[in-house]
Amino acid sequence: MTIKINQKATNVSWHEGEISRLDRYEILPQTGATVWFTGLSGSGKSTIAVALEKALHSDSILSYRLDGDNVRMGINKNLGFSEQDRKENIRRIGEVCKLFGDAGMIAISSFISPYSEDRNEVRILHDDADLKFIEVFVDCPLEIAEGRDPKGLYKKARAGEIKNFTGIDDPYEMPNNPEIHLNSHKMSLKEEVGIIIDYLKNCGVIKLL
Repeated sequence: MTIKINQKATNVSWHEGEISRLDRYEILPQTGATVWFTGLSGSGKSTIAVALEKALHSDSILSYRLDGDNVRMGINKNLGFSEQDRKENIRRIGEVCKLFGDAGMIAISSFISPYSEDRNEVRILHDDADLKFIEVFVDCPLEIAEGRDPKGLYKKARAGEIKNFTGIDDPYEMPNNPEIHLNSHKMSLKEEVGIIIDYLKNCGVIKLL
């Protein structure tokens, strides 16, 4: 089910400024992009995202991390976990990431984002804006993710206390062709972060001096 958002406000028009995206890029050691982590709860998405943000900062690369729980405490606090709310959650985050990219920052997005259609719509949003969208599949078997269960969510889901929980009573649709595929149950955190940074350098997001 695709949610089509129509322009509700009338008598509005885009107001161009005098500073372009390229102007902003000229003063930064990078170009804008989104690194989109997707995977099961407990797969390691947030851990890798935090480590990536720290590594980029240490190299004077400007990034901003958007975490699923954090965002649901602010801009998406009015959304639950139904299929429709999950779709709207991802749509909004996609728009926020696009804004960061236009500003020249690297948006680090860490969301389960279980539906491939939703992730693809965020990709199209970036493609239309001529911004790089780098999908990172944090691959981890359900039994391992559930064994970690850092927040005790799987236990609650198994007990019926949480409904629509991804991997238990709601599906997770794996990416078919992500830019980066990490097997978090087999790789070290340092190795995972290194792979992502190398990719950002190779595709020109991080400018090599």
